[in-house]
Amino acid sequence: MKISLLGYGKMGHEIEQIALERNHNLIYKINFDNKDFTPNVKSENTDVVIEFTQPDQAMENILYCLENHIPIVCGTTGWLDKLEQVKTWVKKYDGSFFYASNFSIGVNLFFHINQYFAKVMDKYPEYDLKMQEIHHIHKKDAPSGTAITLADGILKNYSQKNKWTDAPSEDKKDLYIESIRTDSVPGTHTVRYENEVDYIELTHLAHSRKGFATGAVHAAEWLHGKKGIFT
Repeated sequence: MKISLLGYGKMGHEIEQIALERNHNLIYKINFDNKDFTPNVKSENTDVVIEFTQPDQAMENILYCLENHIPIVCGTTGWLDKLEQVKTWVKKYDGSFFYASNFSIGVNLFFHINQYFAKVMDKYPEYDLKMQEIHHIHKKDAPSGTAITLADGILKNYSQKNKWTDAPSEDKKDLYIESIRTDSVPGTHTVRYENEVDYIELTHLAHSRKGFATGAVHAAEWLHGKKGIFT
């Protein structure tokens, strides 16, 4: 399969390595320094684009790929408030689009466990719930897309909280997500239920970016030849 990368930072390099290991061809590797090459990415030379950039660049890249009938896998977070606009584009251009807040297989298992855990803990209101996410200092959005997905999964199954917040709140119905930016941490997410006698904690800790990159390449392989919007 012929893959082009929009975004060739640390994640892009990891994706490149996985793609080559899986016998794919890397056609273009475009970053901020050579973004003028983006118009060279065409459906004639690229089967799928994998996009890992920044929130302010993602919408432009998504629209470009859909307009030019290039399937796109998007791993950038921080743009989901514009998802309805993207859905309109996918329909308008009969496009192929795959997005996720996190492409790691382990994190997606964590999402499922988190929802089940919330459903069980909803029967025990004596426990309070807190969340924390830790990432490297270069991550622009906070809370992370992964943390928001975890929070959304909790809110669907846990009646003790009404909404998530990114700042401490006096309202006990608010689910506070603490965001920490430090060093080169790939990503750590923790969901913690606590009362005065004990606590129960779920944590996913990424050792490296390899899991995210592997999942993104799998998504690209799956998307090839399909139409619509997927996650």
